[in-house]
Amino acid sequence: QLQLVESGGGLVQPGGSLRLSCAASGSGISGYTMAWYRQAPGKQRELVASISSARNTNYADSVKGRFTISRDNAKNLSLQMNSLKPEDTAVYYCNRDKRAGSIFAWGPGTQVTVSS
Repeated sequence: QLQLVESGGGLVQPGGSLRLSCAASGSGISGYTMAWYRQAPGKQRELVASISSARNTNYADSVKGRFTISRDNAKNLSLQMNSLKPEDTAVYYCNRDKRAGSIFAWGPGTQVTVSS
């Protein structure tokens, strides 16, 4: 059974950068369109970026031009986040793009806090 574990979050000042990683165990993620989601306190989880198996990418307007999603093999997904803003503060999760099919079990997520 596929398990997803996110890492790389932390506290960063506005304008700073972070790189998030997602490691998949089990059967891996090749062939799936994968995505990064985030959930801020009191808000619904939202999809911020997705990448197909052919490496076609799609971004939410709120992160376009600042975030870059990538995948390097069957088991790893990344999100490079630049020019971070306080409104990017959230717990970030990786999973299958829900628009492409049933999602997997959620991992623990990784907290990103953007604050001076």
